[in-house]
Amino acid sequence: MFPFFQRKRSSPAVAASTPSQSPRTGLLSPERASVLLATPRRQRLLDHIWQRTSLSRKQFATLYLSPLERYAELVQQFPASESHHHAYPGGMLDHGLEIVAYALKLRQSHLMPVGAAPETQAAQAEAWTAATAYAALLHDIGKIAVDLQVEYADGSTWHPWHGPLRHAYRFRYRQDREYRLHGAATGLLYARLLDAAIFDWLSGYSDLWSALLYVLAGQYEHAGILGELVTRADQASVAQELGGDPAKAMAAPKHALQRKLLDGLRFLLREEFKLNQPQASDGWLTQDALWLVSKTVSDKLRAHLLSQGIDGIPSSNTAVFNVLQDHGIVLPTPDGKAIWKATVTSEVGWTHSFTFLKLPPAMIWELADRPVPFAGRVQVDADQEQAPQPSMPNTPEMQRAQAQEIDTPAMTPPAETNIAAGVDALLDLLDLAPSSTATGPASTPNHEPEPRPAEGGAPSTASPAKAPSSVHGAPSGEHFVTWLREGIQVRKLIINDAKALVHTVADTAYLVSPGVFQRYAQEHPQVAAMAKQDDVEGWQWVQKRFEKLALHRKHASGLNIWTCEVTGPRKSRRLHGYLLQTPNCLFAEPPPNNPFLRVDEKSP
Repeated sequence: MFPFFQRKRSSPAVAASTPSQSPRTGLLSPERASVLLATPRRQRLLDHIWQRTSLSRKQFATLYLSPLERYAELVQQFPASESHHHAYPGGMLDHGLEIVAYALKLRQSHLMPVGAAPETQAAQAEAWTAATAYAALLHDIGKIAVDLQVEYADGSTWHPWHGPLRHAYRFRYRQDREYRLHGAATGLLYARLLDAAIFDWLSGYSDLWSALLYVLAGQYEHAGILGELVTRADQASVAQELGGDPAKAMAAPKHALQRKLLDGLRFLLREEFKLNQPQASDGWLTQDALWLVSKTVSDKLRAHLLSQGIDGIPSSNTAVFNVLQDHGIVLPTPDGKAIWKATVTSEVGWTHSFTFLKLPPAMIWELADRPVPFAGRVQVDADQEQAPQPSMPNTPEMQRAQAQEIDTPAMTPPAETNIAAGVDALLDLLDLAPSSTATGPASTPNHEPEPRPAEGGAPSTASPAKAPSSVHGAPSGEHFVTWLREGIQVRKLIINDAKALVHTVADTAYLVSPGVFQRYAQEHPQVAAMAKQDDVEGWQWVQKRFEKLALHRKHASGLNIWTCEVTGPRKSRRLHGYLLQTPNCLFAEPPPNNPFLRVDEKSP
């Protein structure tokens, strides 16, 4: 542990792990930050946070430790939730430190601002790292303003905008609190934790500043990569505390995915889907439900989102169904599945059975905008109607409706030994040994993140071109190249970056296979029907059409596929793909080569 964080812990550690409470009055005594942060668990998290920055001790104290200490004194012994994660005295402080640690770990895998020139990313690296930490720390701070009722011994109410608690206090959860209001309440408090000098510094970077303000306002869908990092870090901390898999949570879909899925469905229903047809249709609206043909909606929704440059959409229909169900967009069957089996019968006597996704109409339309219901009938198959009903989900709203008023000081915090075991797992995930004896900043500063060899490397330096119109036409090899070129120009397809499908190497363009062809096929569902006629997969159909254009280099042996070595400071990997004869068919002005890629001339 760094000497910077060493403190006398004999009595403070006990005070921090066991809230100081008067047995006669049930009141808690407010503690100083030095006491609240003195437990071994919290000290080790502070160690980790420091190691994820590239600052001196003095700089770290100003930019990170001071806000963390103000946060500790403001949240004191408050839990992070009433009956969900970190639901014990001091849980909010633990959650705050954990999410900062996770967010900074995730931040090291990203070059920010995304798509900027390398020199810009290097110059702004520390500002983006600090913004990531602040956004993570403050994401739930509004809870103490709107979810909790806090009182002093004399019955007077304390509000967090009064400043840190100064006298013995008690608290309880408001039974009439509004779920998610805390996101809107954050603005009341972040000036309590961050000083004017920090705001002056961060406001000098327009992209960073707007993203940070969106996160602090709870508008994650507008916050780009910063919103994603905070959401994934939050999910990891929650998973860790509830006994789940934080590594899986850190790789979870973006917080904004629910909004994107809903917006995509609404667009398709407005512009493309045919509803309530007397025969074949994309879906049917009844009085109480919207029934959408499952494969149609999955294929078209994925294609639409990909065409808008939205990544992270699962390629498997089953995975898409699961995401829609996990986000509460589709209603589950009685046995908890996403897919319903039902038979449609129209007024003209036409009947057919389908597999459906069932949605509540209110999810798509306001009541006044809802289309006229289907005049026929949608009958659920008997085997699903008779399945046993699942238990009701334990949503936050239901928890509040069922729970009695809780006097939180009576809650028992977990033992320090149990918490220490949890932080061991957390720090193992963050690649930090508990017995670390490092005496300086991180050996890999965050402005030089380790490239992820399997997924790309250097950032794109291509200048953004004027956005062309959407690519139209039937799928073909020529259409694929046009789609690729225009996608790169409008940055719907990012090059030389994490998970990029196109790189620049050996003074030409390199197309990662089969990924780039799979992406095209997913975005153009009609490829599947064409490929079926040739008895091949959709991406293989596209690949063959591309090869016939003869735009790529071949080995002397006549083989098409080239291997690239992707190297970084700690690991390496091989990619397979096509080298174009010239980059001019994709770039008006080819960007520099990706320095992390090297063509293996010997390997086919």
